[in-house]
Amino acid sequence: MLKKIFFIIFCFNAVYAFSQLRTFNEIFPSIGENARSNALSESGYVKSSRKSPGFVIIGNQQGTKIDPSIVNNVLKSNPGYIVESILVIPGNRPVTLLNIYNAVGNIRDLKGRLYNSATRNQEIPLFEDASRIAGERQTSAIADPPPSSVIPQTETVYIKLKDVNFGNTFYRGQISLIQGSAGAQGLSYTLSNFRNMTYLMVPVIKEGKFIAQLYFEPIREGILIYSLAGADISDFFASKIHVDSAISKRLSVITEWAADGIRRN
Repeated sequence: MLKKIFFIIFCFNAVYAFSQLRTFNEIFPSIGENARSNALSESGYVKSSRKSPGFVIIGNQQGTKIDPSIVNNVLKSNPGYIVESILVIPGNRPVTLLNIYNAVGNIRDLKGRLYNSATRNQEIPLFEDASRIAGERQTSAIADPPPSSVIPQTETVYIKLKDVNFGNTFYRGQISLIQGSAGAQGLSYTLSNFRNMTYLMVPVIKEGKFIAQLYFEPIREGILIYSLAGADISDFFASKIHVDSAISKRLSVITEWAADGIRRN
């Protein structure tokens, strides 16, 4: 009898917790049907462009219910190029923000992730090595921490990625809990380069001019991963490389790294 009571209480709590989750349409009430279908598909929604008056950011549309800081973290750096993506991981099992926090703590899992190189006509690793480092001046690799039982309100991490194009690149990651309206809660993860990104020793993207913003929230359809990345590149280098592709593939690899970690946790 006692077991049955506990089971009923557990089921009630689970149903109540699920009922508190927002739906995709509540968060993006103005999204177009094509964009919505893509976001809920396996590949997700992705759009990239040089920033212009006609470029529409879904996360910045009137009525979108994402904390304004998520988009503003990127836009405040006034990037010349922007990539936006929306992906929903289907909810076939309960996933908490703690699961998500522990998933994005596995920095070493970024190593060896493949992307399709148009110039080499094959899939190659975007990041040949990936590690957590102690700080901006202490760049030797340190171990990823074991899974945590709590999420800090805010946390700063430092990351070193050996980029196939830019060599060693260095990022500062800011992780924050986001408390929204009606009790909705998500996790913000902002990555920005704290050193120049160079090609053949020449700075291509200066310090702080590449920002990737990820936002995670459990919703009724599964786990929402909203991502926005921006970069500012000189006109000289912009004419030599496909900037949209360069930003898109890095955001795609980072998003898939997070998604794969969430699926495993």
